Formats: sequence, structure tokens, C-alpha cells
Amino acid sequence: MASGLPQSVSAPPGPPAIPAAELLIAGAFAVDLARPLAGAGGGVPAFAVADRRSGRRDLMALAVPPGLPARARALIGLVTPIDGLLTPVAHGPGPLAGGHPGERTSYVVCTAPPGPSLAAAPTAWPEGALLDHVLRPVARVLQVLGERGLTHRAIRPDNVFRAAPGQPVVLGAAWATPPALHQPAANEPPYVAMCLPAGRGDGSIADDIYALGVLLLTLSAGAPPLAGLDPAGVIRRKLELGSFEALAGETRLPALLADLLRGMLAEDPEHRPPPALLADPAAARARRVAARPPRRAQHPLRVGPIGVSGARALAHAIAGAPEAGLRALRTGAVDLWLRRDLGDTTLSMRLEETLRLRATDRGGEDSRAEALLLVRAVATLDPLAPVCWPGATVWPDGLGTALAAAQGEGAGRLHSGAEPAANQGGAANQGGAADPAAADPVRRLVSLVQAEAIAAWADARTARADPLAHRAEARQWRAWLQIQGPAGGVRRLVYALNPLLPCASPRLAGRAVAVLATLPAALNAVASPTPPAGDGPIDADTMAFIAARQEAGGSPGTDPGAGAERDPTQGSVPPLVQMEVLARLQARFHPAPLPGLARWLAAVAQPLTADWHNNGRRAEVVAQLTAAAEAGLIAPMLALLRDPSRRLDDERGFLAARLDVTRIDAALAAVETGGPDRAALARQWGQELAAGLGIAALAAVLGMAALG
Repeated sequence: MASGLPQSVSAPPGPPAIPAAELLIAGAFAVDLARPLAGAGGGVPAFAVADRRSGRRDLMALAVPPGLPARARALIGLVTPIDGLLTPVAHGPGPLAGGHPGERTSYVVCTAPPGPSLAAAPTAWPEGALLDHVLRPVARVLQVLGERGLTHRAIRPDNVFRAAPGQPVVLGAAWATPPALHQPAANEPPYVAMCLPAGRGDGSIADDIYALGVLLLTLSAGAPPLAGLDPAGVIRRKLELGSFEALAGETRLPALLADLLRGMLAEDPEHRPPPALLADPAAARARRVAARPPRRAQHPLRVGPIGVSGARALAHAIAGAPEAGLRALRTGAVDLWLRRDLGDTTLSMRLEETLRLRATDRGGEDSRAEALLLVRAVATLDPLAPVCWPGATVWPDGLGTALAAAQGEGAGRLHSGAEPAANQGGAANQGGAADPAAADPVRRLVSLVQAEAIAAWADARTARADPLAHRAEARQWRAWLQIQGPAGGVRRLVYALNPLLPCASPRLAGRAVAVLATLPAALNAVASPTPPAGDGPIDADTMAFIAARQEAGGSPGTDPGAGAERDPTQGSVPPLVQMEVLARLQARFHPAPLPGLARWLAAVAQPLTADWHNNGRRAEVVAQLTAAAEAGLIAPMLALLRDPSRRLDDERGFLAARLDVTRIDAALAAVETGGPDRAALARQWGQELAAGLGIAALAAVLGMAALG
């Protein structure tokens, strides 16, 4: 592979806007945000990179779109480079180009393209060049990817490069965004193109073979196919005519290439040739699987505004207009059309069985039962289709990225009630009356999880899915949603399904924290020198992030959810729970002092010192808490506030003082309430004493008189 930067790259003059020390990725790769590489990132911003250890400069950094995760499996599986592919070499956080000061995102560092993309100079290629410089080298790359259990999912003209004419092409990077996020509808099979762009999933190597076939067709014709149609129109045309007929149209193709493309663009992924076979085009042509053409009805069935002539087109129409589709199912119009016009009684019987399951759906909610009926009906009519929930069409392995994208759009972020963004997939935005959450893309996806729709989808297509595995997966997702407290719910689900998604907590002030090891230092960096009392460094987003990452890593330590569930507010995290979680994270990942974070925690915990009854002891605790915070160690602060012996002594002293006060109060009360009785008794005694003294005096006088 030729080294250097793409020929189309221009480097604007001027010094970098951010100090170079802040641009290091993985401690070695210096990203120059002042040198963007135009057209090198395949749909995402790319910047020049220098490796400070080896001196390499044939590298670039791809900026991960904020709110979306990089492809974790690909970054792990591509540690060993692959010839003919721009492979990643590192990833990590860095400043966001054009963002606010301190705002950061994630970057994926990978090899830079050897030259411009194939879209830079569109022209018709001869058959020999297509086979030697495109088909064979890309097939070899796909074979290695398949052996590693990975896919590419971004094969299109603007993401395929070559150093010079006559050189083999190089596949671009596809690691900084969810799979197939930027793929046009024409470049993907219908069952992928109809999904939410962020919910298309990893797919299979057969999907890459399909995209490679579209690339060959584009290069042969010198222009992209179906350029004048919108995505929904492209999908409908493919479903009605078949992918090859829809894409090739009247294009004159060489005989060998035409036969290869018929196999590579087969509707069923199992009928497409594997990469190893494509390395020998003649053998691939000879072994092309002859698929039976789909049945087409003489009279189309109208579902809403669309007329359809085949079962797969009918499934897509029902998914796109759920209200009209479900009405056609319930009235028997679909069953009659399948039997009379399409002549497929077997499919009609399977669909009838699906309709009978409607009454058995649990939950008692009509909207949920109707949505599950839609999922089953579409999967029955088209076993190749993804999960078609009202308003949200996704593949199961694309649910996590679809949720992350929906939250990042600001549409209903964690139940905020904002308006939804338009569904770019073409199938999920024509009607949503069956789903009461249709006004919120996050809630649409959450309702899919709550209904365990993945399991219903798998049950309807047992020949192509593992129902047991999908049911276990669906139950796990639902369990995460049902966790009470800030460590559960939608946040927990999103972080659990996206292992490289940065924490979205506003406490982090835009910093891209995707792994637990970097969280303590990030919180310390954003801490104010004089933090106010009130909300602490851990909010619900951070708690869910910690819980998900601990579960994924199997690391020992505290369960953040357990302590937080005791807080009745559900959304806030008690100060001592925050302190306990961060103390364990500091002990494991950052044993150095964290004075900013410690002072923040001390300010939040300050009201807890009011619980100490002894004034002297309270002042002592406050002084020791302040000293521990200045030292930057969280564990001693937690031990101080939870010291059982000190607490016991304080409580004992408090109880003893209360007993003394009680005795004094009782004595005073007795004195106050017994005064009148003692006065009456004194008067009685005084009267009796006076009478006695009078009698004694009289006797004495009488005695003296008698004695003369």
C-alpha cells in the first residue's frame, strides 16, 4: 500500500487551535485538527495524525459523531492489519473540532487512504480492470474479515480508494460509526435499507458482497444506479423487480460481469457467492445459484397509497403503513389476495396462524398486541425482513446504536417529549397509529423492548433465526429496563448495548468518557475549585454508565444500582452512595489523589455532618473531612462519615444527655405541679402547731398560777 495522504487533501495554514498536548490519542498519536483530510473519512470528519513513537505520518483520525459509539468488535478484531483495508490502530478521546472549549469526542486512528476515492473522478471502468483491481482485492479483504467474524458495511464509491490508475483499490475505514450508517439505499439489500440508519446492525459478509456488486455496477456504468429515486422508491423497486433487474435496468454489461452481479445481488443472502469464490470470477460465474423468481400477482393489492404485486413488497408496505396494513389483515383482504391473486395458499395458511396468535399476546394492551401482530405478519410474509415495529425498523444487533442515535437527536431524550426526527430508512414513518409512543423515537424503541418483540420476530422465522437465543436476549433487555433507580431503565439499556458509547452526563462537561478507568480523572478535571453543596458528581446517567460497564467487564465492586434504589426520588443518588462508588473506582483505576473530585464530594456530604449531636465532635468531623478532601483520597472520607464507633459514641452521649434532660424536666415539672398541695399542708400544720403552742402556753400559765 502506498503511504502518504490522499491527493485531494488540503491542509489550511495556521497554527493548531488547541495545544498539541491535548491532542494525543493513546499517548502517542498527535491529531492535528488544523489539517482536515477532505474526503478521507467516508462520511465522517478526518484529520492528519503523526505517530510520535515511530514517526509515521500515513495515518488519520476519524471523529466519532457525538452521541454515537464506535464499532467495538471491529476495533478489537482488527488489531492485526489487513492488506487492502484501512485498519484501526488506536482509539480514544480528544477535543471536538469546532466545539466549545473543553468539549470532546472520541477518535479512531487508522491508516490514511493511499489516494482519492473512486467517487472523486467518476468514469466507466473496463471489465478487466473491475475484475483485477476491484473484485479480487476486495474479495480477499472480505474473506479475512469473515474469518475474523467481522464485516465492513461501508463499501461505496466515496469510501473506496486507490493510489493511482492501474493499482488495486483499498477499502476505506468503517469503524467510527454504526455499521452501514452512511450507506445509500441502492447499495444495501432491501432488508437493510428499510431500517433506521443507525439500526442496521453488523449484518453478514453476504451484505458486503451485495454492496460490492453495486460498486462494480456503478463503476461499470460510470454512474450510480437509481440516482433519481428516494430511498423508499429504491426499496419498493427492488422488492417488486428484484435487485439486479432494478439496479441494472437497461445498462449494457459484459456477459461475465452480468452473471457475477446476478449472483452477488441475489435477494437471499445464502445465494450470494462467498468471498473465496469471487477471487476466481470464472468459478463464481459457473457456480451461481439459480433462484426461483418470486411470485407476482396479476392484480396489485393496495395498502394505503401503495399498490404491491408480491409478498415481500406487501410486507414492506404493511410495515410502512401499520394502520392500513393491520386493517387489511383483519378484514381478510390480504388473505383473499394471497389465495386468489398471488396463488400462494401455503403462505396464506401461515399468515392465518399468525393472526390467531393475536389473542394470546400478553399484557392486555391493544396497541402492544397490534404491534406484535405487525411484527409477526411482516416476518411471515418476508422472512428476510428485519424487526418491523411501528415507527422503528431495526435488526436486533442494531437496537443499541438505534437507541443511542435517537437519544442523540434530542428527540425524546429520556422521556423529554420532544418531536421525533424523520426516519430515513423508508419503512417506519408512514404511519404509527398502532403505537401510542409514535411521537418519540426513544419510546418507540423502548416499547419494542418492553414487548419482547425480538422474540416474536424470531418465532415467526425459525428457519433463519434462533428463537431461544433471541428470547433470552429480549428478556435480558427487558430486565435492564425494569431495574429501579438511576442505575436502570433506558440509560442502563443504552450503555449496556453500546460498550464504547461515552457517558452522556452533563456533569462531564462534554468530555468523552467511554471506559470506567477514565471516569475518576474526568470528574476531577471538571470539578470546580469551590464546589457548591447540592448535586454531586454522580447523576443518573453516570450511575447507569458505571453499572453497565461493571457488568460488561465482570469486575468486582459495588453494585451502583443497589444503593441508589434506596433513594425514593429515583433520579438522584445519595451522597454516601456516590462516595462509595467513587472510592472503589479510585482504588481500582486511579490511586493518585483526586482533590477536585474529593472537594466536590465533601461539599455534597457536608449536610450529613449535621447529624452529629456533639458540637465538638461535629467540628472535629468537619475538620477531618476537609483535610481528607484536600488530600484527594475518597475512601478516608467515606470511612469518616460511616465510622461506626464514633457514631455509636455520639449516639450514646446523645442518649445519656437526653436521659439527664428528661430527669431534670421531670423534677421541674413535679415541683411546678406539686406547689399548691404543699402550701395547704403547711397552713394546716401551722394552724395545728399554733393551737398546740396556745394550749401549752395556757397550761403553763395555769400551772404557774396553781403554784402560786
